[in-house]
Amino acid sequence: QVVMDEQQAPQNPLAYVIMFAFYFVNYFVIIFFNSALVACAVLRFQGQNPTLSDGLGAASRRLPQILGWALVAASVGMILKVIESKSERVGQIVTGLIGMAWSITTFFVVPVLVVEKADPMTAFKRSASIIRKTWGEALSANFGIGIITFLCCLPCFAVIALGAYLISSAGAVVGGVVIGVGVLSLLLVSLISTTLDTIVLAALYLYAADGTVPQYFDASMLSGSFARK
Repeated sequence: QVVMDEQQAPQNPLAYVIMFAFYFVNYFVIIFFNSALVACAVLRFQGQNPTLSDGLGAASRRLPQILGWALVAASVGMILKVIESKSERVGQIVTGLIGMAWSITTFFVVPVLVVEKADPMTAFKRSASIIRKTWGEALSANFGIGIITFLCCLPCFAVIALGAYLISSAGAVVGGVVIGVGVLSLLLVSLISTTLDTIVLAALYLYAADGTVPQYFDASMLSGSFARK
């Protein structure tokens, strides 16, 4: 997914270099560990019992391709930021539309990189091809997870609000502890949500790519997530 700051892009060329480096590192870390998780999910779907080292090993073997895709993703992020900075209102609309199209088109890039061992450009084309074939589709499953995640976050926000109230009524220490519990709960929910998203992505990829129904998934559920042409 394309990540952009809310502030205007800087005018100093060095600042652009620093921003690009930040984008690149950010994307690399995300793609690397998502690749590791996808590898573990696929092995599990095949009836194996993958370990953390199996996932990290699979991602490490695809390191050049992951670096290449991180470079592509960072470049796209920078281009969108430059477009947005030229005209705040129009730029936000344009980058929003382009960013959405980019996120949809590249939805299956990571599984393709890992499973099909493709290079970044081939993975991009393959992802776009799968999306065109199964439009409507993978996004519905992630939408469902997003709703569940939102509902799980509500109690966490309530705990944080309670902590803020307790700061004035019961003291900073008590309130701070409660706020800390709420923040940690939010981080845990976010981690679980991201993990589930990636596992579902791997399952949807296998089903969309060759019709394979992964272990632990129901064929009717997967077919309901896709609208094949």
